[in-house]
Amino acid sequence: MFHTLNKKVSIFLILSGIFYLVLSFGLPSYEYVPVDADIVPIGLGIVLIILSIILYFVKDQEKKENDDRISKSELPVILGVIGFIILYIFFLEIIGFIITTVLFLFICSLFLGYKKHFINAIISLSIPILIYLLFDSFLQIQLPTGILPF
Repeated sequence: MFHTLNKKVSIFLILSGIFYLVLSFGLPSYEYVPVDADIVPIGLGIVLIILSIILYFVKDQEKKENDDRISKSELPVILGVIGFIILYIFFLEIIGFIITTVLFLFICSLFLGYKKHFINAIISLSIPILIYLLFDSFLQIQLPTGILPF
């Protein structure tokens, strides 16, 4: 049953998804909100389980020797992005969603070598503002405002 790595990982992910769904169904429900707080976690748990089932039936590809190791040149980039994510999480409540996300997207794109600064700035500004408006106006879910007055 567990002959391939895909099958082992998929069983672990299915069990994790079931545990996640059990916890998601335990979230409190609110009467006067159009979209309840448990919708997104339940949806993510279902997607995780579906994708894990698909992974179970996907055949493993032949492994090449030393194929799964990270090269020494890629390690600083990976650690840098992890550092940016940690800083993003730390400053999200303090500075707010919009400013923190704009800075994260712009600086992380620069760090990863994206050279078109104007397009980077437009995307870095428009995506967080669109997400904020979607959550605030349509879903009526408050994101951290931080130092912004709204």
